[in-house]
Amino acid sequence: MTQSSYEQAIHLIDSANSEDPNIDQAQGKDWPKELLYSQRMSDMLARYKSDADHVAKIAIHGQHIQRWQSPRSAYPMDKQGYHKWRSDLYTFHADKVANIMLQAGFSEQDVERAKKAVAKVGIKSNPDTQLLEDVVGLVFIEHYMLDFAAKHHEYTEQKWIDIIRKTWNKMSADAHEFVLAGKISLPESLSPLILKAVQA
Repeated sequence: MTQSSYEQAIHLIDSANSEDPNIDQAQGKDWPKELLYSQRMSDMLARYKSDADHVAKIAIHGQHIQRWQSPRSAYPMDKQGYHKWRSDLYTFHADKVANIMLQAGFSEQDVERAKKAVAKVGIKSNPDTQLLEDVVGLVFIEHYMLDFAAKHHEYTEQKWIDIIRKTWNKMSADAHEFVLAGKISLPESLSPLILKAVQA
């Protein structure tokens, strides 16, 4: 595995995500939604665990690769449909990342490591999966929780506390410490609720 293999894999992921027809705004410009997400994931990883190796970096950068190709609306709009969608997504993303890594010249061993992380295999027992889940949680809190709240005015405070705790419980002690040490930007209007949820 070389630096050029790593750079090629990141470039291929970015090229794929640049095709996203869904647009988000950030830093005063329009971004393909999943390209922005992958950038935020990698930026957070660099802040949180700057010593992560290339395989972990690729898994985290590619975690949502081409998500728009498997929309939630393609599944039944009930709890069972949601869980099937999520389960299928893990495999969909893992296979996409694996194919890109093989194309870039990574070993089968490295590809298998990334696949397990992206497919969320062994959270709490697989360090790669746990690292990915930590970064997912940190990015959600910093960048997406406020927008999510804006779409769900009907949620009670207790419902919000449950959602925050569910995210929190997937994260490691290191990630908890990172948040509580003020290393990420909490959405100002939700800060009291977040702290109430995680400190209880």
